[in-house]
Amino acid sequence: MNPIPVNLAVEDELSEAVLRRLLAESGRRFSVGSVYGRHGFGYLKNTIRGWNTAAKGVPFVVLTDLDTTECAPQLIRDWLHEPVHPNLLLRIAVREVEAWLLADRSSIAAFLRCAHKRVPQTPESLADPKRRLVELARESKSAEVRARVAPKRGSTAQQGPEYNACLSEFVIGKWDPIAAGANSPSLKKALEALGRFQPVFA
Repeated sequence: MNPIPVNLAVEDELSEAVLRRLLAESGRRFSVGSVYGRHGFGYLKNTIRGWNTAAKGVPFVVLTDLDTTECAPQLIRDWLHEPVHPNLLLRIAVREVEAWLLADRSSIAAFLRCAHKRVPQTPESLADPKRRLVELARESKSAEVRARVAPKRGSTAQQGPEYNACLSEFVIGKWDPIAAGANSPSLKKALEALGRFQPVFA
């Protein structure tokens, strides 16, 4: 069977790594063309309607964070104001993609070199999963992890200088999205949706 051609749209480098890993773990064959975004939540919101139209020609898979929106259906209604084309697959991490990383509790604890018991059992219940992940990195036994993922003490930054790069390495080499799906309903649904995704070509 020929691979399914898709373009991707993501918030940042870390989200791209996560989405590429999900495509690889979906049980389907995908061929990634262009990757759009990497400019945050607002960029995706402002361009989603264009991609919904463009999906008629080349399917799109879009990954964004729920953040403070009440629920995924509400975010879709707020963004699109029109029917979702069958070739556009929009998946939403509750509440942030970092929750999906934390959901693989054993692997993230080993990677960050922090206590397993400190990793939350239900990361989607956190109001700010990214903040919790940074806190775990700050507690790390590894000076390298602390320096790359956590901001320096007294800094106004919310993350370390190599936050996305370091966690992307984790996603590519250590993260188990199948195992993580057991602790993250939105991740499990994303994997299932990719497994069912069947674009329609005219």
